Amino acid sequence: MRQGSGESPGAAAARLTGLRVAGERRLSGALAQLTLDDGRAVIVKSGDAPGSVRAEAAGLRWLADAGAVRIPAVRGCDARWLVTDHVPEGRPDARAAVQFGRDLAALHAAGAPAFGAPPPDGPNDAYIGRAPMRNVPGTDWPGWYAEHRVLPYLHQAVDDGTVRPAEAALVERVCERLPELAGPAEAPARLHGDLWNGNVLWGADGHAWLIDPAAHGGHRETDLAMLRLFGCPHLEAVLDGYQQAAPLADGWRDRTGLHQLFPLLVHAVLFGRGYAEQALDVARAASAG
Repeated sequence: MRQGSGESPGAAAARLTGLRVAGERRLSGALAQLTLDDGRAVIVKSGDAPGSVRAEAAGLRWLADAGAVRIPAVRGCDARWLVTDHVPEGRPDARAAVQFGRDLAALHAAGAPAFGAPPPDGPNDAYIGRAPMRNVPGTDWPGWYAEHRVLPYLHQAVDDGTVRPAEAALVERVCERLPELAGPAEAPARLHGDLWNGNVLWGADGHAWLIDPAAHGGHRETDLAMLRLFGCPHLEAVLDGYQQAAPLADGWRDRTGLHQLFPLLVHAVLFGRGYAEQALDVARAASAG
């Protein structure tokens, strides 16, 4: 069957892998788990936003190239469909969490050409969840983070009526102070970019796997701040493992809120006022510090 709006996940997987589908289980409207005739289990995901599948596939490959955190292999993709290996899930435990922290540190240390650099072959116009995310390279983290990660979503939230202009001024003042609040300068890290707990799979093999990236060059504390924001099993063990491999600069816990401004404002754009209020609380705390 040719690609099109009526193509099924099974037909897409067969076309992209060259293998027949022996079994199919729908997980949601956009996801299916398939068994191919060679016995391999795969996940098939559809994306309707222009460039979203290309961005995700490029991000998965870039993260995998670091040889650090485990990443499901990309088995095929086109403009609409992505086929990756299925990860059998287990239960998180402290030992796996410590190793995940070490592996995440190694992923970040693999680096990126610049803050905002997209993965090789990845588009500049990418996505974080369902929100557009533009990758524009920069050399100065505080200025880049304000201009390309915080302010675009703040202004969208104002346009949508989710944040009032007077409230937006509070966040804008924090952005102006980022050079003094950001801590010591660091080289661009290779970020997952959307590292909430739902994108960490605790595999049956005893390791953590990462899926659904919004990969780009950024500050390593941003990934860690997102893990804390949305909760992660055995988070302190993850952080202990990270610190063992690549100690963070002094004051990193105090900077967590600054790095959470980005995902909070993204969620304010996608989901409304509750997340905007959290972002404003973060901005108030930063202003008081």
